Amino acid sequence: MSHFGRSGPPDIRDTFSLLVLNITFRTTADDLFPLFDKYGKVVDVFIPRDRRTGDSRGFAFVRYKYQDEARKAVEKLDGKLVDGREIMVQFAKYGPNAERIHKGRISEPVSGSKGSRSRSPRPRYRDDYREKDYRKRSRSSSRGRYEKEWHRGRDRDRDYRHRNRSRSRSRSLTPGYRRDHGRGKYDYERRSRSRSYGSASPARRSLSPQRSPSPRKTTSRGGSPDARNYIERSPTPKSVSPAHREANALLKWKATFKNENNSILTSWTHPKARGSPCNWFGVSCIDGSVNSLNLTNANINATLYKFPFSSLPNLAFIDFCINRLFGTIPPQIGKLSKLVYLDISTNQLTGTIPSEIGRLTSLQTLHLVENQLNGSIPSEIGQLVSLSELALYSNKLDGPIPVSFGNLRNLTFLYLYNNSLSGFIPPEMGNLSNLLEVYMDTNMLTGPIPPTLGNLNQLQILNLFKNKLSGSIPPELGKLKSLEILSLANNNLTDLIPASLGKATGLTILHLYANNLSGPIPPELGNLKSLNELELSENNLTGSIPASLGDLSNLEYLFLRQNQLSGPISSELGKLKKLVVLEMDENQFSGHLPELCGGRLIQHFTVDNNRLSGPIPKSLKNCSSLTRARFDHNQFSGNLSEEFGVYPNLTFMDLSGNKFYGELSNNWCSSEQLETLKIAKNNLSGSIPPEFGNLSQIKILDLSSNQLCGGIPKEIGKLILLLKIDLNDNQLFGDIPYELGSLSSLNYLDLSRNRLKGPIPKNFPNSEQLFHLNLSYNFLSQTISIQIGKLTHLSALDMSSNSLTGEIPSELGFLSSLGMLNLSYNRLSGFIPESFQKLPSSVDIDISYNELEGQVPNGKPFQNVSIEKLRGNKGLCGDIAGLQPCKVPPVKNHKTRKGHKLILIVAIPLLGASLLLFALVGMLIMYERRKRSSRDAEDDLLSISSFDGVVMYKDILEATKEFDAAFCIGEGGCGRVYKAKLPSQDIVAVKRIHSLSTMANRRAFLSEIRALTGIKHRNIVKLYGFCSNAQHSFLVYQYFDRGSLAKTLSIDEEAKTLDWLKRVNILKGVAHALSYMHHSCSPPIVHRDISSNNILLDTEYEAHISDFGTAKFLKCDSSNLSALAGTYGYVAPELAYTMKVTEKCDVYSFGVLALEVIKGNRPGDSLRPRELQFKDFLDPRILYPNLEEEAILMFVVKLATKCIHSNPQFRPTMNVVSDMLSASNTISVIS
Repeated sequence: MSHFGRSGPPDIRDTFSLLVLNITFRTTADDLFPLFDKYGKVVDVFIPRDRRTGDSRGFAFVRYKYQDEARKAVEKLDGKLVDGREIMVQFAKYGPNAERIHKGRISEPVSGSKGSRSRSPRPRYRDDYREKDYRKRSRSSSRGRYEKEWHRGRDRDRDYRHRNRSRSRSRSLTPGYRRDHGRGKYDYERRSRSRSYGSASPARRSLSPQRSPSPRKTTSRGGSPDARNYIERSPTPKSVSPAHREANALLKWKATFKNENNSILTSWTHPKARGSPCNWFGVSCIDGSVNSLNLTNANINATLYKFPFSSLPNLAFIDFCINRLFGTIPPQIGKLSKLVYLDISTNQLTGTIPSEIGRLTSLQTLHLVENQLNGSIPSEIGQLVSLSELALYSNKLDGPIPVSFGNLRNLTFLYLYNNSLSGFIPPEMGNLSNLLEVYMDTNMLTGPIPPTLGNLNQLQILNLFKNKLSGSIPPELGKLKSLEILSLANNNLTDLIPASLGKATGLTILHLYANNLSGPIPPELGNLKSLNELELSENNLTGSIPASLGDLSNLEYLFLRQNQLSGPISSELGKLKKLVVLEMDENQFSGHLPELCGGRLIQHFTVDNNRLSGPIPKSLKNCSSLTRARFDHNQFSGNLSEEFGVYPNLTFMDLSGNKFYGELSNNWCSSEQLETLKIAKNNLSGSIPPEFGNLSQIKILDLSSNQLCGGIPKEIGKLILLLKIDLNDNQLFGDIPYELGSLSSLNYLDLSRNRLKGPIPKNFPNSEQLFHLNLSYNFLSQTISIQIGKLTHLSALDMSSNSLTGEIPSELGFLSSLGMLNLSYNRLSGFIPESFQKLPSSVDIDISYNELEGQVPNGKPFQNVSIEKLRGNKGLCGDIAGLQPCKVPPVKNHKTRKGHKLILIVAIPLLGASLLLFALVGMLIMYERRKRSSRDAEDDLLSISSFDGVVMYKDILEATKEFDAAFCIGEGGCGRVYKAKLPSQDIVAVKRIHSLSTMANRRAFLSEIRALTGIKHRNIVKLYGFCSNAQHSFLVYQYFDRGSLAKTLSIDEEAKTLDWLKRVNILKGVAHALSYMHHSCSPPIVHRDISSNNILLDTEYEAHISDFGTAKFLKCDSSNLSALAGTYGYVAPELAYTMKVTEKCDVYSFGVLALEVIKGNRPGDSLRPRELQFKDFLDPRILYPNLEEEAILMFVVKLATKCIHSNPQFRPTMNVVSDMLSASNTISVIS
């Protein structure tokens, strides 16, 4: 009888069944059939599968016609290696589908089960492109089982870029579980392809004995007798059999479950006297004694402390994964001396791994993954010399990898990724000659990669990405002929790429990106004929692309972006017919593009930010497979309508910053999936085709800085998905189409610097999401539409240099998110609306050169306004320097008596106030005399600094030309900040205090010194020193090129470089620093002025908190009352009435900052998170996040809304916030 393609077991009367244990999840019936058929007539090979997931259960049944043949197979094959595992072969006591077998013979016929399949083919999957990282796990040792995932590209300004070094891109090359709809449900795709890309946890490939099938097993939910009742009426010890004692012990453990009435374990009830638990759900026995417990996904909510370790002497297999076990792993587990398989993964276990596990000398498989275990890995695990698989990933383990691991000579699979392991990789690991797969990525390992790893001649996968490894790549790795995947990305590796890697001819994936590698690309890499992916991005590689890379005939993904490669792009790359993704942007390539799309399969192509010139090659013009292409910021030329063809699947095209000319072609309208089209800063002419109105999926249209003419087509109003339109700096004329008012999703509109005329349409704009509106430098006339006052998210409004008339609508004063308002150079008249006093204090208002009159309001927006922003309005008056004072109407004196009464009413209080003032002055003089000595001591302290004060003082004065305004880079409440380049070529930031004569400045100066000299954190600005004398008082800080976060967010081009993950990492850095200040400093420090202006960014976009002038040290024995401090909009509301400073004040400010970072601007006072949709929180200047990013951002927004709770008691602590943001998998935290 054939073993192929059956939907269930055959009729197995008069056959003998063998149970085959310890097979791997990749073992198929094809593998077992020829092995067993040598010893007799095999009727069938049957591998049961899980009914819920379709997974193999890790064991099989082999049926023989004759008993002697079955017995011979047991003798010959028990203990034989199959797929690297010792299989166990024995006569089956229970056959598939729960047929009862007596002495190896089936006694009754049973029909086939629909729940299992013999050798059912495993489905194969291929993921689509995504805009973020993809995670590739393990892959089959057979290339025929190799399954590729699509590269998910990069996400720079949401344009498929990954600039962030901290990303987990690797495409993660890491095995793992994925929780789906329930708790810990395995991702079927990953599990169904053993050791293939996207496979499930490789740890799950090992033996996992499943629930023993039995005809007597019940799944009734009607309930079962209480376990405690059974325990109470258990037979006396003299009459209890060993099996009965084991049942009694297991029921005692079940009685401790928090969900004791577990419907899955209804079969766990007391048996009759001298009965056994062997028919229970998940229990298997050998010779009447419990041998295996498989309670995978059994909804157990309990601890292991009451588990009967001592009462189950023959227990060899435990699988408790995907439950709700909590507490620690008891040391009593070391009593299970016969244990071969232990899997308690995907639970809620905490504490350390007990060293007693080292006593389980028979253990072959140990899986403790996806728990919350902490502490170091016990060195005693090195005593488990039979161990074949060790999986400890996704915990909170720290400390070094034990040197004793070098004793595990039988180890084939090692998974330690996603922990916090530190220290060096032990060179002794080079002794593990049987290793096939090593995953130690996503830790904090340091030091060099041991050259001894080159001795692992059977190694197939080596993942060390996302650590802190340094030094060079060992040339010895080139000796690994079986190596298929090598990922060393996201480390600190230096020096050259060793040419010896070209000898590792089995490589299919080589990831070395995000390091500090230098020198040329070795031509020897062209010998890797099986290579499918080569990623060398984000290094310092130089020279040209070797022509030998054209010999990589199987290459599909080539990433060379963000290096210093130069010269022409090799034409040999055109030979790569299978190429799907080619990214070479941000280098120094020059010359013309060669023909590159010979295979017409390229989907992602990026060469932006190079020095390329000339026309676009014909192969790319005809490359209809393109979905995403970037040619921007080069010197390409040619007629645009002739250089590009038809791309039916195109979603993104950027041609900005080149020298293309000609007119816009209707060919672009053939790209029905097009979402982004950018052709800015070229020499295009002609009009915008009305056919562009057919681009129904378009979200971003940027045709700015060309010479386009004609009107704006009204058909653009049909593009309801549009988020951004930028047509500025062209020669467009005519009216603004009324139809643009239909674009309800629009968040960015720039029609400036054209020749548009006529009124602003009354329904325009009509998008509540709009945050940027620029209509400046046109010929628009008539009044400003009151519709603009309804755009509550508007942060920038520029209608300057037009011919607008009438009054300024009072509705503009209710734009609570406004940061810039420019109405200058119009013909506006009337008064400045009183409602303008409600605008944010930070708004930049320019109403110069109009015909306004009346008093300038006294509100916060006008307190620091420059006369330049008001000039040209002859009728304006006020207390602002440069404006004429407003005339005060004279007071009429009708009766002398009333006049005398007024004089008395005014004079008496003035006299009293004068006397009080004299008294206070006298007291202050006495107080100053008493404190003179202490002040002198403080002055001496201020003159001491952490550097050579005399020399540094002179250097700073010279570097800033005695604090000349030309070197000023910022200004705060108590001083200005200057950039100083010292003779040592070091650049520092110098904060010069206005004057120490005022108490506020003196207090801020001392507070900042006290705070920054007592703390040290990577996300807090460094104070190098300070000086104070009669002429100058200043502090010297670490300098950051990128300036403040507020500046970066306010400039569109810079904000676009902040992709979603960079923004989340900025928030992580701030949270870490605040957590340190609140919970690790004694006394705790509250910053009190957390805002985007006080967050500085370094070149890697790492956040650093600055400006500790308002910082306060909390004391446990005081009320911590203080005057109000901080930036408006970030200050916690309780400070308005309690004045009591707590850490929760900083938590509130952090919540506001988090929303600002995600949104791209201040969320505003009117923000009501429950009333808004998720998209309302996102910065529209970058593309909408993909599914993974969306989940992370939703989590950040939810966390931020908790931080800004009006009641400080309901806000989380910064310690909690920091931990939640640092969770190893933010998406799992959300779910």
